[in-house]
Amino acid sequence: MTDPSRWHPAALSQDLVPATVIPARCGPHEIALWRSETGALRAWQDRCPHRGMRLSHGFVRGEMLSCIYHGWRYDGEAVCRKIPAHPALEPPSSITVPRFRVAEAGGVIWIASDPGNSAPPEMAEGLRPLRSVPVDRSAAGLRDALGHDVPARLEDGLCVLVQEIDETRSVLHALTSGNVEPKIASRRLESLRRRFEKEPAA
Repeated sequence: MTDPSRWHPAALSQDLVPATVIPARCGPHEIALWRSETGALRAWQDRCPHRGMRLSHGFVRGEMLSCIYHGWRYDGEAVCRKIPAHPALEPPSSITVPRFRVAEAGGVIWIASDPGNSAPPEMAEGLRPLRSVPVDRSAAGLRDALGHDVPARLEDGLCVLVQEIDETRSVLHALTSGNVEPKIASRRLESLRRRFEKEPAA
C-alpha cells in the first residue's frame, strides 16, 4: 500500500554513505538521518535526550550514533547504551530518542510523517539520482509551479521531488532518465531553480 501524503523525501541515497549522519526534515520535524557502518538506515528526532544537542552533529561508531556533546551513545533502536562520564553505569532503558519510519525507494530516502504500514511512493523505472538543490521558495509554491503533488517527470528529462524546509525555503531532489547526460541535466536543474526563484509566488 502506498500513501504519498505520509512520506517526505529527505535526501538522495547517494548523499548518505555508511557511517555518516546528516540533518533532514519531515514536515515540521527536525531529523537526524544516519547510516550505520553496515548500511542500516535510521531517522530520529534531532535532539539528544540529555541536553538537547543536535544528534546530526554527532558521529557514527559501528551500529551506534553518539552525541557530540557528552558522547551518549544510542543503538539502532534509539536506546542509550553508554554514558562515557559513567562507564560502569548501565543506562536506564527509558533513555531513548523518538524514531521515525524511514525507507529507500528509487534512490531516494523517504521519512514517514506518522506511524503506519504504508510504503513510500513508487518511482518510475530508469531514473538515476542526480543531486539536490536548495530553492528560495515555499514547497507549496513549487508544487503549484510544477502542477503536481507527487514526483513529476518534466519535459527536460528531470524528475524532481519537493522537500519543505520552512515557509520560504525548499529543496529539490532531482533524478534523471538514463538518456540524459548528468552535466546537461544538472544545468537544466539550475535553470529550473532560477526560474522558480524569479517567478512571483501565487
